[in-house]
Amino acid sequence: MPADFLDLTGRDVLVMGVANRKSVAWHVAQVLTSAGARVIYAVRSDERAETVRTLAGSDAAVICCDVERPEEIERLAEEVSSVTSQLHGIVHSIAFADYSAGWLPFHETPRPAFLQAIDVSCFSLVAVSNALRELIDPDHGSVVSISISTTRMAAENYGFMAPVKAALDSSICFLAKSFSTFSRIRFNAVCPGLLKTSASAGIPGYVDSYLYAEQATLRKQALQTEEVASTVAFLLSPRASGINAQGVVVDAGMAVNYFDHALVHRDAPEPTSCPRLLTASPPWASQTRLLKRPRGSAGSLPWPSACCACSVRRWRHATWDSPPMNPVTSKTARDSRPGLGICSPVDRPWPSRTIG
Repeated sequence: MPADFLDLTGRDVLVMGVANRKSVAWHVAQVLTSAGARVIYAVRSDERAETVRTLAGSDAAVICCDVERPEEIERLAEEVSSVTSQLHGIVHSIAFADYSAGWLPFHETPRPAFLQAIDVSCFSLVAVSNALRELIDPDHGSVVSISISTTRMAAENYGFMAPVKAALDSSICFLAKSFSTFSRIRFNAVCPGLLKTSASAGIPGYVDSYLYAEQATLRKQALQTEEVASTVAFLLSPRASGINAQGVVVDAGMAVNYFDHALVHRDAPEPTSCPRLLTASPPWASQTRLLKRPRGSAGSLPWPSACCACSVRRWRHATWDSPPMNPVTSKTARDSRPGLGICSPVDRPWPSRTIG
């Protein structure tokens, strides 16, 4: 395997959206620079340009472009062409949402805020790609945008940005198809889970969501911005030549772990805090006195403890007046198949009612 696995040495990449050292775009720029690529920066304002020069050095190529202004996007193409004759890639890490109206239900989203978010976060990719199409390497060019891990999880505090990102994801596919008629330029999105960035800090209630997301990852450790940046660099490289019109999810396994046992029961008492279930077994449990422990445990345990381990966190104190009917199998707990035990998702008995 060659030392320069990504094969980015000497290639020019336009990175859009650096705001500060916490920005995804800045982390991408660092990875690209370490891989030998030359980074051209595009930022929204002169103030941001000064920030980038402070971070990257006074000799960094920095171009100002407010993507809400079509004339500035056209000027961006002219200024980029004065820096390089060919771009290997573009990183679109731009998003904006006006939450100044406060935390509103989605159906109360202000029209101006929604349309501005679409313009800045989605249509800017279309406009920039079109303006720079003659500069992008037609054989090995790559355009990568930053999306989100899922647009189907209706988080109230994220509001209208999820539909906006959904439009971005769809635009990636249509740009890939459209550009394929005259080039082999690839379009992809990196779709990260929740990150600790300055931009995300403006989302109402984001800190709570971030802490929850950290516990929802399979590794119980928050996603790092560097991990997202590395994925972007790979998609920009010729090594990813077979990946086109895709959204690559980078979320440390969060998407498969929403019903993690520790998350579902995190606010409930420990099983031993249910004296009713620990001291009184139901009269109809005589034939199923010993049940299999949950996976990962050893041996068997008496019925009351098994009940408590499986049920108390969800139903608190349950009354066992009669054998509860299993809503899945339409059988009572007496009819449960042997060996599955109370932890089985099919044969777990359900309490007749709950109190407390």
